[in-house]
Amino acid sequence: MNVPSALQPALWRQRVQRLRPYIGHAVLFVGGVAAALIAVLIYSALNPEETPLTRNDVVEAATEVMASATPVPAYSSLAFRAVQPAIVLIQTGRVPGQDGPLDEANNRLGLIPAQDEEGGARGMGTGVVVSSEGDILTSLHVVASATNILLTFADGFETSGEVVGADPEKDIAVLRPDRLPPLLIPAILGNPNAMNVGDEAFVVGHPLGLYASMSSGVISGFDRSIQPINSSQRIDGLIQIDAAVNPGNSGGPLLNRYGQVVGIVAGLVNPTDESVFIGIGFAVPIDVAGGAAGLPPY
Repeated sequence: MNVPSALQPALWRQRVQRLRPYIGHAVLFVGGVAAALIAVLIYSALNPEETPLTRNDVVEAATEVMASATPVPAYSSLAFRAVQPAIVLIQTGRVPGQDGPLDEANNRLGLIPAQDEEGGARGMGTGVVVSSEGDILTSLHVVASATNILLTFADGFETSGEVVGADPEKDIAVLRPDRLPPLLIPAILGNPNAMNVGDEAFVVGHPLGLYASMSSGVISGFDRSIQPINSSQRIDGLIQIDAAVNPGNSGGPLLNRYGQVVGIVAGLVNPTDESVFIGIGFAVPIDVAGGAAGLPPY
C-alpha cells in the first residue's frame, strides 16, 4: 500500500515510539558488556597470571624467613641482664698483722689474698643489692677483719661501706654503702624452695678479678654442709651447684633461669691445696641469707 508522502513522517514517528523501549534495553546491554570487558582487561593488567610455585621456590622462601628471624635469647642471657645492675664489686683492706684467723682458710671460699702498697692484706669478693635502701648481701668471710671496704656498683659508682649485720653461722654479712649511686636497682629475689636438682643454676661475680663474669650449671643437691679448714664453724643447709665458682665469686648471687636470686655463693670445695674449682660449689639459700638483712622469709 502506497502511503501518501504527507503521512510518511507521522508513520515513522509512530514506529520509533514503538521501538524506543527495545532500543533503550539494547543500549544498556551493549554498555554493560563493554564495561565488563573493560573491567576484565583492567584486572588482567593489574593481576597477571602467576606461575605455580615449585618446591625450590618454597624452600628458598622458608630459608629466607628463617635467616631473617631473631633467635630467642638464652635463659642465661636474660638472667644476666636481670641481675647485672645489682652486682657490686667488694674490695677490702686490712692493716698488716691484723688478719683474722679465718683468712687463710677462707682463701678456698673465694677470698683473693694479696698485698697492698703498705704491705697489708687485701681481698676481693662480690655482693648483690637486695633493697631500695642499698643493703648488700655478701659472704662474711669476704669482709672478715676488713679495716676498710670499697664498693663499686655496676655503673662504676664507688663508695666506702660498712658491715651492718651478720650471720656467722651461715657466713652471711650485710653491707651498707656510705653513699648511694644515682641509680640503684635491687635484684629480684626468688624462692629457693621451688628449685629442684637438675634446674639451671647461674653464678655472677668477679672470679679472679674478672668483673661481672657469669658461669652456668645445674643444682646438684640441697641441704649440704661444709666446714672450712682451720675453722670450727660448720655451715649447714647449703645448695650444691656445679656452676664454676672461683676466688672472687664469694658473696655473689646464685640465680634461677629467670634471673631471680635464690642463693648467695659461699665458696667451693677442693680436696687438694689449690683454691680452684673442681665442680663442687655451694650457696646459702636466699631465704636464709636474707634474714640477716631483715628480709621476710618465704
